[in-house]
Amino acid sequence: MSGNVRPESMKRINTPELAEAFINEQVAALRAQIGGKRVLLALSGGVDSSVVAALLIKAVGKQLVCVHVNHGLLRKGEPEQVIKVFRDELGAELIYVDAVDRFLDALAGVDDPEQKRKIIGKIFIDVFAEEAAKLEGIEFLGQGTIYPDILESDGVKSHHNVGGLPPELDFELVEPVKLLYKDEVRVVGKALGLPDNMVYRQPFPGPGLGVRCVGAITRDRLEAVRESDAILREEFANAGLAGKVWQYFTIVPDFKSTGITDGKRTYEWPVVIRAVNTVDAVTAEVAELDFALVQKIVKRITSEVNGVNRVLWDVTPKPSATIEWE
Repeated sequence: MSGNVRPESMKRINTPELAEAFINEQVAALRAQIGGKRVLLALSGGVDSSVVAALLIKAVGKQLVCVHVNHGLLRKGEPEQVIKVFRDELGAELIYVDAVDRFLDALAGVDDPEQKRKIIGKIFIDVFAEEAAKLEGIEFLGQGTIYPDILESDGVKSHHNVGGLPPELDFELVEPVKLLYKDEVRVVGKALGLPDNMVYRQPFPGPGLGVRCVGAITRDRLEAVRESDAILREEFANAGLAGKVWQYFTIVPDFKSTGITDGKRTYEWPVVIRAVNTVDAVTAEVAELDFALVQKIVKRITSEVNGVNRVLWDVTPKPSATIEWE
């Protein structure tokens, strides 16, 4: 397939058989496009970049170089999962960049959401470009562009959804899933053997937990977001809700309230639970949760997450609220 327009005759990829046919077609197309050259890919661990990475590994193997940038705003265990799946299991050449301090130092004291996004985007591209400059023979840049990106933009997916392509990354683009919708990308990922928790990963904002640590990001409050989110996801999975609720996460806003822990007065943060169902993300309804489950989550968060003494449940639909808080 070529061009940026999906042919009307193109079947929806909704079965393993159609996914296998697509994979075979793309492997042949990738080999024809790339030849014996090297291709670079920013691998976030999200659905789109992970499926593109798996396709490229199948097509050109060691000619692919993946760069995984840890900006400190990923969910608990995500950098480790990317390394395990792609380096250890799929044998990819994977460059892991620990840039946590660089990102968090630059974000210190910044409370405007758009400014936070711009900082995260710029540093991500800077780090990625620096790693690219260390490599020789790179002529192609892999991207996880999918069809909605083309419909909604100029056809080029921004790195991590927060920036554009700089001149130093002026390579020929490789976009094997650019004519697929998200649900089709998931079917292809499943056929490629990627783990379910990667293939069916919830929508995750480009700036990561940076938009869920509302206000100026601090390391301790960011950890409260990460740990409370991990508890929420674990309890939802245990309750069989992992594939039934469209998106769920926690937010830790930048204010405190009084509480009591072990008989002593505390002045700590609240954690806000957000869980919604939607078809198109234009509107969203609050997921109905069993109150016993909510109470269990509250007990775990207030006892296991440092600096937290209160849990709130955001029950506002979109509109009037947005899904994310920033």
